[in-house]
Amino acid sequence: MKPSSWQNLLNRFGHYNPVRLLVFGYGFYIIVTWLLLCLPISWEAEAISPLDNLFIATSAVSTTGLVTVNTPEAYSFFGELVIMLAFQVGGLGYMTLGSFVLIASKNSLSYLRQRVGNTVFSLPQGFHLKEFIQHTVIFTVLVEIAGIISLYIFFKLANVDNSFWAAIFHSISAFCTAGFSIFPNSLEDFRDNLGINLVISILSVLGAIGFLVASDIWQALTKRNRPTTLTTRIILSVTAWFLGMGFILLFFFDESLQTLPLGEHLLAAWFQAMTALTTVGFNTHPIGTLTAIGVFLTLILMIVGASPSGTGGGLKSTSVFAALAVMWSSLRGHNSISVFGRRIPQERLFTAFSAWVFYIIAFLCGCSLLLIFQNQAFEDVIFEAASALGTVGLSRGISADLTAWGKIAVIILMYIGRVGPLSFGIALFYQKSTVAVTKGEEDLAL
Repeated sequence: MKPSSWQNLLNRFGHYNPVRLLVFGYGFYIIVTWLLLCLPISWEAEAISPLDNLFIATSAVSTTGLVTVNTPEAYSFFGELVIMLAFQVGGLGYMTLGSFVLIASKNSLSYLRQRVGNTVFSLPQGFHLKEFIQHTVIFTVLVEIAGIISLYIFFKLANVDNSFWAAIFHSISAFCTAGFSIFPNSLEDFRDNLGINLVISILSVLGAIGFLVASDIWQALTKRNRPTTLTTRIILSVTAWFLGMGFILLFFFDESLQTLPLGEHLLAAWFQAMTALTTVGFNTHPIGTLTAIGVFLTLILMIVGASPSGTGGGLKSTSVFAALAVMWSSLRGHNSISVFGRRIPQERLFTAFSAWVFYIIAFLCGCSLLLIFQNQAFEDVIFEAASALGTVGLSRGISADLTAWGKIAVIILMYIGRVGPLSFGIALFYQKSTVAVTKGEEDLAL
């Protein structure tokens, strides 16, 4: 088929709604990754079943990190490389790399790519897609390189084998909030290592708050009289508030963490809050040992999740903020929502509640299916469903024991987590003409 024929097919497929291309794109990435992982060259020793390979492929592209087989023991270097490239592409977002290449060669994007790009990134008014994609790729490269250098130093000091490959893999995994590790027990061996904890945390937070914030701050610093947007201020405020509260509550109330020495206690409580909210999915403390309050707090942070136009999952900070702002305004008897002196358009508030409703429905359906298919503790199953839908990757130890139908249910949840909530949160957004931003209002990315 000629290139023009492919373009015509894509135009017809996404003519009415670019979200269709979004769903198709991530599905295509998953299939390609799955086929590569099914090759014997990807296996370390024993053959891996097609279903387990599909599970890992979906987990990688969705940047979740849940695994049914131990990654370093099951996959060869080639397999690990395939997984790393999959969560790199999944973290950057559908069509980002291709669009960046086109911008570099032609300095322009087709109308179709612009429509899909606006859908993928959920950009508020005032952001230009071409400039945003350039900032996204440059920011990603710079941050990941800095992460690789830093982690290499700390892994080398910790006498880690293959320190350079470990640094590359974990830097990209952290920034893409993928949570995949080439260590058998994630980062539990480094619970007391301040350097590694700090670097992983910085990479994960930068990935979670999103490319939109990075681009916005850069433009505010380089352009005179250009303040940061309402979206950036909300993202930074909500992220800081939930991280702070999660850390404090876990530090004081989870008894399993209180058994640790003070230094490890502080680091573990912080890392647990950070890994859940950013949806990165690494762990330095066994998740199965958390007490009920620790599990509950982690569950809340996983549901809230990261921010729009970032690498993480969950409901997204702006959607959570918008819903809470509506509730607070209703209690005060106000008919409009004002934040930092700017009103939020009504259309954005409807979109936020659409995301909430879809997320709750998907979560309840996923929990129901897993409870049917899995004969395991109720809290462990609920935690697994929340982790899959939020593309977090934390587990209380039941991933490896999932039945065939349980694996399929989790695969669906991970795929919905990467595409579904995002699609419902921005399905109306790509039609910018439907959002009338009047004087005194400012658009909000969801």
